[in-house]
Amino acid sequence: MTQIALVFGSLFGGLAVIFGAFGAHALKKVLSDDQLKSFETGVKYQLYHAIVLLIIGFNLELNSMLECYMVYSFAVGILLFSFSIYGLVISSAKHKKFTFLGPITPLGGFLLIIGWGLLLVVILKAGN
Repeated sequence: MTQIALVFGSLFGGLAVIFGAFGAHALKKVLSDDQLKSFETGVKYQLYHAIVLLIIGFNLELNSMLECYMVYSFAVGILLFSFSIYGLVISSAKHKKFTFLGPITPLGGFLLIIGWGLLLVVILKAGN
């Protein structure tokens, strides 16, 4: 599981840099200020949580089911939260808004919150 956390962390971290550059340069010309801010929110959350995956991958054993659920909550949460924002923003800029993605964003956010909650439980258990 440690390797999975590190792979997801490095993959999502690298993609965040690529998407951030894409948003700052290519999309800046076609997106409104609000759309650009939404896109940047997706990039920021993706990068923050990629860093969390790297930190926990390098510092925790990640052997228990609880720790596995934590890693998957972060990874799937990033995918659903950030990538649904990217889809919503880009489709909206092309005047074909994929409204079905709207409910996916909060589901991804909920999984990120679950990941943080599970991290808290893992930390509290380690202190015992």
